[in-house]
Amino acid sequence: MDPSFRIVPASAPKSASVAETANSLGLHDTLRYGPRTIATEIKTEGNLKESLQNWEETQDNFKLTMLRNTQGLHAPMRMLMERRIVSANPHMSVLPQTNLQLDILMGRDETVEPADVFGGPVNGPPLDIRHDMEKKHRI
Repeated sequence: MDPSFRIVPASAPKSASVAETANSLGLHDTLRYGPRTIATEIKTEGNLKESLQNWEETQDNFKLTMLRNTQGLHAPMRMLMERRIVSANPHMSVLPQTNLQLDILMGRDETVEPADVFGGPVNGPPLDIRHDMEKKHRI
């Protein structure tokens, strides 16, 4: 947990270098990699993509930092401990893997995502729970 009040994920640092396109002399190899332009070296894939990839982590970090500053250090530590305990819950290998307790602790219990609707097999092989439990407990 990195304590910060950042609401939006940080953008990646931009840098220009010829390390990837250098030949044995350390110069840019124009014949192999094309003409060198600083604009294409500095341009990244896009800040929106990076922001969306790190959105949940940044929001969670912000909430834990606010919780630490308002209630003390014990509150985020307790929250992280509860998440770790709940995420280590063993599931049966045959049944779909859901973790409602972790969704409640993360605040995702009131949202509906495509994985909630379209995840999981519709028509699969018949479940043989007894066989899987015997296999799991080596009976």
